[in-house]
Amino acid sequence: MIDQSVFGINAVKSKLLIHRWDNPLDFLNDMALFVEVVKARNFTRAAETLGIPNSTLSRRISELEKGIGLRLLHRTTRKIEPTEAGRLYFERCKRIVDEARLAHEQLGEMLARPSGLLRASLPVDFATVYLAPLIAEFSQLYPGINFEFDLSPRQVDLITDPVDVVIRMGEPADSNLIARKLASLGRRLYASPRYLEISGEPGRPSELVNHECLRLRGQGAGRWTLSCDSERVDVDVGGRFELNSVGMLRRLASLDLGVALLPEGIAAQDVSDGKLRKVLPQWQALPVSVYALTETRLLPAKTQKFIEFLRDKLECA
Repeated sequence: MIDQSVFGINAVKSKLLIHRWDNPLDFLNDMALFVEVVKARNFTRAAETLGIPNSTLSRRISELEKGIGLRLLHRTTRKIEPTEAGRLYFERCKRIVDEARLAHEQLGEMLARPSGLLRASLPVDFATVYLAPLIAEFSQLYPGINFEFDLSPRQVDLITDPVDVVIRMGEPADSNLIARKLASLGRRLYASPRYLEISGEPGRPSELVNHECLRLRGQGAGRWTLSCDSERVDVDVGGRFELNSVGMLRRLASLDLGVALLPEGIAAQDVSDGKLRKVLPQWQALPVSVYALTETRLLPAKTQKFIEFLRDKLECA
């Protein structure tokens, strides 16, 4: 709002002024345009600096003058000079525009070099295998960020718990949260060479009913959906072990206790070491999605950068 003492505008006219602009941002934008015109002393040069048509700039300044109810510029064929009111208005507007520009620059700097404590809830096995090297790289890029990680499987309440972001595998159940997909992980069947030597190797998905299948607790634990090219089958599986840890599934499979359905990245090291081998290698399960969950879309820079970094790295993995 313009100070009445500067222009001698009475209270009634001041009220009209408040309602002149439907969008307050238009008012602020016009102030910035006016500052550039006075600095350039020329509409054409100011329009070139701003990257807008000369006619648009002239019209906007005229609307600004009409809204205020005072002439701000003396226009001649050769140059433009501010009126007495225009000089006073310029000094006020210039400070406001400079402060706004400084605020944007400082926020941009904050986004480029975020700092503070980042609190995240992570699934322990996924964090250990996939995220640990990425977190190490991220921490080197942003030395101003400190980290606090919760690797327990508990349900996190983003509203009441002191957590900035939750990373979870599988489709999110809470529709009130903002979910950003980070990756889609392929899954295959694995077992130890000794288990396959003792129990035999299945040649078709239907033969899994004769095997010990190590199952991840949750919806669909007793039924695996497998696909090969265009063929897709649902297989009912059973066995002595059902648990809620992917890392423990991998460990039990490597100890010759059965067939496990695992994300390829989590099984990769044991496959390389010869502890696990692919079972039915032409077949694969539906991929599992990884999401970053937050309470709001408006995130502090540290959280925004963390999510963007993980998404970029996991998409390329």
